Amino acid sequence: METVGIRELKENLSKYLKSVKSGDKIIVTDRKKEVAIIVPFGTETDEEKILQLTQRGVAHWTGTKPIGMRSRIESRGRSVSEAVLEDRR
Repeated sequence: METVGIRELKENLSKYLKSVKSGDKIIVTDRKKEVAIIVPFGTETDEEKILQLTQRGVAHWTGTKPIGMRSRIESRGRSVSEAVLEDRR
């Protein structure tokens, strides 16, 4: 993966977009700090999606499976499908 600063990206945007179109991925930095990744549209892998979730703090990775997602809300009484069926009568 190629790394490029914001100024360089702005000055040579066409060149970098051609590179991305051909399948390359580009890391964009601001003062040597990574701020974005430019990837070809629709080519995001599951691993990249998981990485984004962990970077946003939505999930935590322990090495075996992601943890930290909110647990399912349990409700008491009738199920939603039963309530919908009753309303349709």
